[in-house]
Amino acid sequence: MLVNELTPLISAYFQLSPDASLSHQKVSFGTSGHRGSSLDGSFNQAHIWAITQAIAEYRQQQGIEGPLYLGIDTHALSIPAYGGVLEVLVANGVKVCVHPSEGYTPTPLISHAILQHNRQSDQMADGIVITPSHNPPRDGGIKYNTPDGGPAATEVTRAIQDRANEILLGGLKDIKKVSLTEAKASAVAFDFVDLYVSNLPKIIDIKAIERFGLIIGVDPLGGSSLEVWQAIAKRFSLHLTILNLKQDPTFAFMPKDHDGQIRMDCSSRHAMANLLSHAHGYDLLLANDPDADRHGIVDKQGLMNPNHYLAIAIDYLLQHRSNWSRDLSVGKTLVSSSLIDRVVARHDRTLFEVPVGFKWFVDGLHNGQLAFAGEESAGASLLDKEGLPWSTDKDGIVLCLLAAEIFAVTRLSPSQYYQKLTESLSKPFYTRVDAPASDDYKQAISSLSVEDIKTTSLAGDVIRQIHLKAPGNQQAIGGIKVMTDNGWFAARPSGTEALYKIYAESFVGSKHLEMLLAEAQQLIAEA
Repeated sequence: MLVNELTPLISAYFQLSPDASLSHQKVSFGTSGHRGSSLDGSFNQAHIWAITQAIAEYRQQQGIEGPLYLGIDTHALSIPAYGGVLEVLVANGVKVCVHPSEGYTPTPLISHAILQHNRQSDQMADGIVITPSHNPPRDGGIKYNTPDGGPAATEVTRAIQDRANEILLGGLKDIKKVSLTEAKASAVAFDFVDLYVSNLPKIIDIKAIERFGLIIGVDPLGGSSLEVWQAIAKRFSLHLTILNLKQDPTFAFMPKDHDGQIRMDCSSRHAMANLLSHAHGYDLLLANDPDADRHGIVDKQGLMNPNHYLAIAIDYLLQHRSNWSRDLSVGKTLVSSSLIDRVVARHDRTLFEVPVGFKWFVDGLHNGQLAFAGEESAGASLLDKEGLPWSTDKDGIVLCLLAAEIFAVTRLSPSQYYQKLTESLSKPFYTRVDAPASDDYKQAISSLSVEDIKTTSLAGDVIRQIHLKAPGNQQAIGGIKVMTDNGWFAARPSGTEALYKIYAESFVGSKHLEMLLAEAQQLIAEA
């Protein structure tokens, strides 16, 4: 995005009125909030007012009377949306806690603040984060975190979504709001960064990192984690250099992703090209997306595959968190690597496998039943050293620091650790492919049954299991997963684009993976 494109983007936010009778202009909560662009009529002031009014009404219905913690990232639409959220919340009598200088606040800091407050008070707190995550600069997003600290469950987001669309269709007459000046005057300053950073030794062995003297470089990718990393560098004796101090809503400093889009995806080698160019001068390089709920890990061998990192993080933690109960389970999404299954089995722990979406882990983390939960797209969280909930939303900052702890304690880089792990558990070959699909074809994939799979073998191996629901919580996966002893594939339609996603993994080799993919697409077409 160019600087001269910001003005029409912001103008459209205030000037365009969405038509909630059109599907693409309705409020629509996906796996993590409502996202869109003001230029498309899908993320405008009316959306924000309506969503916030719906959240305020939900809070009242549920008896949520504590503060609401409000955070924003560095996307251009986040600041105007912040004002709209404040106007409505204050008018509805909500105490809103915000960054002391109206700065940026990452997702994990909001979750951590909610949990810390609710551990000590009977008046429950919740939160809102204004972010489209790693999406391109033209996009905006908003998500709601319930008093358990995590992204709202499906039944909650559906109720908020439906009420917001009702408000839009009603011409916004049900919205309560005050002036922006009054709203900002009523907001309460809260030091999210100090609370979070001062508590980090409770979840990460900071002293081990300090003693080992790792040379660490950090790139916040222009996002909200910059202030947090600056506070970490100041508070602890780490050899840590922040390599990119820019916070520019155009994100013009970002290399383009594989498809030519600017996307702050810390799991993409294309988007991470700037950081990768520093690999020779540092032991470890770390990055986060704009709201810091994702992690990017780079060592001398390059960018760590998110699935590979989740596997080594779990293997390490199950050996180095002595106060964790052996009854704790490990959570993964069903499209994450099966190497995680093997790690969990090796440590005689229970695997909790769920559909795509971090919200499925919230209860387990909040109730202290999941030691660790991670998803395939570089998002994860874990309990603190004493087995208490730290964040029930994804925490990219802690996962970055955990990589440094693993390096310091084991004397192995993440890539070296992974190499050692796969020598005993076999090396996986994993990929995800997006294939074109009409609405009818996507619907057909969503409606697949076990009986639709006519073959008994896949890529030369006997099919052992076919899943339409996730084994961990028996929730529909919106597609299908087919497993053999040596590999698997999963297919699920995209919720926003004319395509479906095929995930596949082989424990035999790259040629076997290609065979898996080809047969998977043929199998889906014939079903």
